[in-house]
Amino acid sequence: MELNTLIYLALAALTAFAVKRLTIKIGIPIVTGYVIAGVIMGISFLKIYHIEVLDRLDIINDLALGIIGFTIGSELNKELFKKLGKSILFIAMLESLGAFLLVFFFVYLVEPGKIYQALIFGSVASATAPAATVYVIQQYKAKGPLSSTILAVVGIDDAFALIIFVFASTLSKSILTGSHISLLHLLESPFIEIGLSLLLGIGTGLLFILLFRNVRFPDDLLLVVAAFLMLILGVASKFQLSGLLATMTFGSVTANMNSALTHRSLKITDNVSPILFAYFFIFAGSHLDVTLLPRIGLLGLIYLVSRTAGKMGGARLGAILGKAAPSVKKFIGVALIPQVGVAIALAIMVREQFGNGDFGQAGIDLSLIVINILLFTTIVTEVAGPLLTKRALIKAGECETPVH
Repeated sequence: MELNTLIYLALAALTAFAVKRLTIKIGIPIVTGYVIAGVIMGISFLKIYHIEVLDRLDIINDLALGIIGFTIGSELNKELFKKLGKSILFIAMLESLGAFLLVFFFVYLVEPGKIYQALIFGSVASATAPAATVYVIQQYKAKGPLSSTILAVVGIDDAFALIIFVFASTLSKSILTGSHISLLHLLESPFIEIGLSLLLGIGTGLLFILLFRNVRFPDDLLLVVAAFLMLILGVASKFQLSGLLATMTFGSVTANMNSALTHRSLKITDNVSPILFAYFFIFAGSHLDVTLLPRIGLLGLIYLVSRTAGKMGGARLGAILGKAAPSVKKFIGVALIPQVGVAIALAIMVREQFGNGDFGQAGIDLSLIVINILLFTTIVTEVAGPLLTKRALIKAGECETPVH
């Protein structure tokens, strides 16, 4: 029986309440419980949240990513970059490249005749999803060099992943069509997209400060913060820009130019983020279809293992080269494993670009295998990633007792 959209949202909220109580009792991150609940309620088992319902609820994911971007951006202030700037850039660049290169190499070894497939899988692997990591840090009130580095890296990582993806997809299209592509065209598209995303965030950030710097009443501030985040996400979607990068830039501009306004705004978003984050992770888990697992096979396992190795190895090398704190060198890699959100968005872009028939059956097959493998490995990383992040934060001595 098809239910009203509001009933689906009510059911997810009640599920989140129960899961939150249970996960606190057994001592695992809340986000892990949300994802597992989503898998049970989704298309694999109970089928309460099937594809048509999840498509209707997509706007919830956008709003959650907007708050995540703003939260990350608010941490990217001048003091942080003075203290950790070099190490953050080294870690973000090398963990993205590490995942891309290892996944590309091993996927190519499995099917050498499909270099375009290796390029796409490598580029999608470079993305790290900030949502789960940010939620764990918030849940356990983690503070310190590792927490600050994690937040900065998962934000900047989006830009590196976007560059790699646009390069790889453009090159893959030229391989599939047999056409020649110039280096200028290869360079042009990602930098335009990133540049415009940054300009959108900078422009809206400056306008927000100019118009609302004196707003103090929480109700008023909630209205204008929500309006600006939705405006940024809407413009980004309309012009195919990175909403996450734009909202992150918006948060960073606000934090660096008016820290008091940023602090007041974060208190507002903290009040609404629990329900949006609960929806985000429950719906993410609902996407997994266990009937697809036999089709994933060896390629899925290779993708998962090589991506994890690339992320952890690249992050450690970046921390060493950037002379990061000992706790960062030791634990940064395990916090970069989750992939839901950005990677799923990239997989959907693969489906849209390659699955429309313009690149023949090879393109259609590529789009199907990418989204199936991404859905499977995303659930694995979303269950394991928060547990590993929690462990790293505890060992680094940066965790407090979570709020019940």
